Amino acid sequence: MKYYCFALLLTVLSTDLLRSLCTTVKSPRFRGRVQQERKNIRPNIILVLTDDQDVELGSLQVMNKTRRIMENGGATFINAFVTTPMCCPSRSSMLTGKYVHNHNIYTNNENCSSPSWQATHEPRTFAVYLNNTGYRTAFFGKYLNEYNGSYIPPGWREWVGLIKNSRFYNYTVCHNGYKEKHGFDYAKDYFTDLITNESINYFKMSKRMYPHRPIMMVISHAAPHGPEDSAPQFSELYPNASQHITPSYNYAPNMDKHWIMQYTGPMLPIHMEFTNVLQRKRLQTLMSVDDSMERLYHMLVEMGELENTYIIYTADHGYHIGQFGLVKGKSMPYDFDIRVPFFIRGPSVEPGSVVPQIVLNIDLAPTVLDIAGLDAPPDMDGKSVLKLLDLEKPGNRFRTNKKTKLWRDTFLVERGKLLRKKEEPSKNAQQSNHLPKYERVKELCQQARYQTACEQPGQKWQCIEDSSGKLRIHKCKGSSDMFTIRKRTRSIHSQGYSNKDKECICADADYRTSRTQRKNQRQFMRNPSAQKYKPRFVHTRQTRSLSVEFEGEIFDINLEEEELQVLQSKSISKRHDTENKEDSEDNDDGGDGEEEEMIADGTNAVGQPDSVRVTHKCFILPNDTIHCERELYQSSRAWKDHKAYIDKEIEALQDKIKNLREVRGHLKRRKPDECDCSKQSFYNKEKGVKAREKLKSHLHPFKEAAQEVDSKLQVFKENRKRKKERKGKRRQKKGDECSLPGLTCFTHDNNHWQTAPFWNLGSFCACTSSNNNTYWCLRTINETHNFLFCEFATGFLEYFDMNTDPYQLTNTVHTVERGILNQLHIQLMELRSCQGYKQCNPRPKGLDTGNKDGGSYDPHRGQLWDGWEG
Repeated sequence: MKYYCFALLLTVLSTDLLRSLCTTVKSPRFRGRVQQERKNIRPNIILVLTDDQDVELGSLQVMNKTRRIMENGGATFINAFVTTPMCCPSRSSMLTGKYVHNHNIYTNNENCSSPSWQATHEPRTFAVYLNNTGYRTAFFGKYLNEYNGSYIPPGWREWVGLIKNSRFYNYTVCHNGYKEKHGFDYAKDYFTDLITNESINYFKMSKRMYPHRPIMMVISHAAPHGPEDSAPQFSELYPNASQHITPSYNYAPNMDKHWIMQYTGPMLPIHMEFTNVLQRKRLQTLMSVDDSMERLYHMLVEMGELENTYIIYTADHGYHIGQFGLVKGKSMPYDFDIRVPFFIRGPSVEPGSVVPQIVLNIDLAPTVLDIAGLDAPPDMDGKSVLKLLDLEKPGNRFRTNKKTKLWRDTFLVERGKLLRKKEEPSKNAQQSNHLPKYERVKELCQQARYQTACEQPGQKWQCIEDSSGKLRIHKCKGSSDMFTIRKRTRSIHSQGYSNKDKECICADADYRTSRTQRKNQRQFMRNPSAQKYKPRFVHTRQTRSLSVEFEGEIFDINLEEEELQVLQSKSISKRHDTENKEDSEDNDDGGDGEEEEMIADGTNAVGQPDSVRVTHKCFILPNDTIHCERELYQSSRAWKDHKAYIDKEIEALQDKIKNLREVRGHLKRRKPDECDCSKQSFYNKEKGVKAREKLKSHLHPFKEAAQEVDSKLQVFKENRKRKKERKGKRRQKKGDECSLPGLTCFTHDNNHWQTAPFWNLGSFCACTSSNNNTYWCLRTINETHNFLFCEFATGFLEYFDMNTDPYQLTNTVHTVERGILNQLHIQLMELRSCQGYKQCNPRPKGLDTGNKDGGSYDPHRGQLWDGWEG
């Protein structure tokens, strides 16, 4: 019996040991993270997004409910950033997982929700991939700044998208294809509460109808974005809010930073008071988001879905209020604009954990796909952050061959449009001019037009190899002049447009008839006898009838009736075949009421030829009054239908205008060269053209290319100057004193905020950014370095070491060695053109080589940080 009990005990112990060994050997990463009875159900995903929420200014300090749910119950990413601190570019990066230079949404206006975005990138968002694999996808809230509600983006089964930019009241949403307008009633219209209610109802309904289908929802709040309208119950909170007063608050002017920072001086007292009120109102709007998170959490607990749901909380970018003298805004490369809150709560996420690695907005799409069990497409630039949440289990503590996590320590921050392509030829020409002469000749001789022995039509130069083997450029002699004459002769008879013929022909423009000819023409035009050329019976008698189109049908109006203004029914008859005409004449007496009802209140519109037909039921008369059919004034249903028709027509025309503006901008950029024939006579112009052609034919190819570059650069400068002059004239005409050239400014007055607390200190003007605020930056964080390096489109450089200057107060680029700056420039250029997660995520050097130097590693660059201490 003793032996039997001992054997039974050994069996139990061996079973437990084998079970622990099996878990140690398998240890799958985030596979089997669901409870045993729910292994066949994929997790739900809820992404909560705020608009303009900062980290540096203390916005999270008042959101106690959110911090308790997400920070205490999940993982906190303390180094979360966005790659572009602007709304539409950042949101486009979240949806696609790509840098701005790969999805081409550079600003909140240009290309935001444009036809090219809808055709190229919108069909490849994470919602499309999840929808195709069985997830019930839903979107609630703000989408993109220029979204007009005319369509439902692909991949979303449930859609409640805000039209245009953030609003809390008086907005319009597209609800599954139907536009809903909301007013100023808090109980029905407050935007934060509306999308919270819609999302909770959709989640409950989906789980009742499809209990085994996973759900992916995006709840995109407008808070704390302007106009900062809070719920009434929070309008008296935080009267002394001062979290925004950081060491960089009102730190101005900054002559060591880029242009807008040099231009911006210290704030005035009215500006400082505005920043205090703005911080208070922003915190008040976030209280509704805090309540929304609590309601969402309780709903998941009640439905038993909390343990099978991943909740992600983040923002599209940060914000600044008074930092460096800038009254408010975003779009700067500094930490207060690019740092964002980032939390994840879900299965196998250790509560209260802190993740120090860099995570970006481009990581959201790959992370959502990874949670759903899908592989990220190779064209996505981001990476799934679930790798950073692969925590050590108790069974894994004896493993000695565990590899260190490889993760990025550097990323790209980019903002603004690319440099103009018109400037690129000059750069190429300068670079080619620095080459040795034999290299330039060799490069030039590779062109096809110089490789034949003066056999091509119009060929003026040829490449010849001399006895020593060197290439020489010689001028062609003989047939080229004859070909030029033939070409000029043929061009006289050509009628079509040709991009090859760029000569200015001013013969027609400069031709003017003689004085005698002009006198004879005037006499001919004034001579009454010229009427002999008119047809005989034109206007010899008064018009007896008039044909008018009305409501898609044509009516004949008898103008000989005495009571024309009354437009009796017998004077109007529809044009049909002969039988119908006879029938209408027979029934003329009995149809008076119907005919009058049909044209009621629109008589003047039909009777007067000067009236403008706006719709099929409404006209604008010559006296600027509007007349519509009587039924629109009597039937509420007809009124509502016709108004909806007009709204739809307006939206369609607005879309068409937007497309036409894009085409017009394209045509302006591709405008061909023109000549002004009014500046000199035709003969002088022709003589100048001949002289330039003759001079150009004798120019060496090197000088010819340089002259062409100089002429294009001169044209570009003249066009830019004229554009600035036109903008200045428009500003003067409007009387806009706040709008300054090259600056982005705003005006604030007492009518801006419609909810308490109100502003009653009067209006003021402030500038927040500039047109040349285009930059590309490297942001690096590792064990030894924490810095920001920026190159602006103006050529200005900035460098900040956050280990010694955490608030980026002083630009220390002059202290960095020239070789280090060159290495940083090379690394920045590589990231600016990267595509896909392999190129856009440089691997840290220390983890591969065993060193702990930090920095970024690239085998083609060598060691970046050797011999330099941050």
